[in-house]
Amino acid sequence: MATIQLPAEYGYTLAAAVSTFFVGSWLGIRVTKFRKAARIPYPYEYASYEQVTSASPAQSKAMDTFNRAQRGHQNFLENQGSAVGAMLIAGLRYPVASAVLGGIWSLGRVVYAWGYTSGGEKGRYRGIFGQLAQYVLYGFAVKSVWDVVSGA
Repeated sequence: MATIQLPAEYGYTLAAAVSTFFVGSWLGIRVTKFRKAARIPYPYEYASYEQVTSASPAQSKAMDTFNRAQRGHQNFLENQGSAVGAMLIAGLRYPVASAVLGGIWSLGRVVYAWGYTSGGEKGRYRGIFGQLAQYVLYGFAVKSVWDVVSGA
């Protein structure tokens, strides 16, 4: 059985993983703010197409912004588990790289959400660097697993 010893710099990896908790909380707060402005009651997840298209221009814009904030938060939640998992695994062999990539991922999620709510459909591409960091993290995680399994 392999013994895993945490590298001295693993705390940086843990800090990057913890940063995702704060990003998720911030995104949730934004959704609540935009929900109130759009007057979308719970438990409704989104303003429907019919609601958005039949509302006044100002209300329609508020609903669309809420939908974008909600989608940005959900996209974060869809990716957070695998991103954090990859950070923690990659950090076993590459703690500083994992921490840096994890920080880039978190920053990318913030830029994505901000761009999507303020810049419309194309605004979400502003945070693409975070998605790229996630894929690089996957590569480091695979390499870390390979190193552990092969005894390297």
